[in-house]
Amino acid sequence: VVSAGVWSREIVRRLGLKVPLETERGYNTTIPEAPLKLPMPVVFADHGFVASPLSDGLRIGGAVELAAVDAPANLARARALRQKARRYLPAIPETGGTEWMGCRPSTPDSLPVIGPHPRDPRIVLAFGHGHLGLTLSATTARLAAGFLSANGPADPGPFGIDRFQ
Repeated sequence: VVSAGVWSREIVRRLGLKVPLETERGYNTTIPEAPLKLPMPVVFADHGFVASPLSDGLRIGGAVELAAVDAPANLARARALRQKARRYLPAIPETGGTEWMGCRPSTPDSLPVIGPHPRDPRIVLAFGHGHLGLTLSATTARLAAGFLSANGPADPGPFGIDRFQ
């Protein structure tokens, strides 16, 4: 099973396939012991960030940046998200915490690639979920297991890599 996030593009290239997988980067800041205790995540859709409660604090995240997987992180984006969040949640401290950048593997049509390699059904492809990687991980695992089983689906439908070949 090829399920290596943003590095899946290189792996499938070595398996003779091309996929237009891009690196969609997101930024966040985790603030330990934040004075603000939210009961659930709050999405500020019009302002491009989410405030998520954690067992040990608060996370302010958001942003989308298309860049090469090896491009340096622009952590000023995480700081900008925090400053934006402070306008609506002034209890958030101005400094401190851990800034982070992560890479999400994304396809141009926003659908993941899930299905067998077109020339070797022993190889199953399962990547390209963008923002929904963790959310869709269990469903993707069930689909991938199905492709490896004798009773599994034969057609990947809209998720097949053939749409990019």
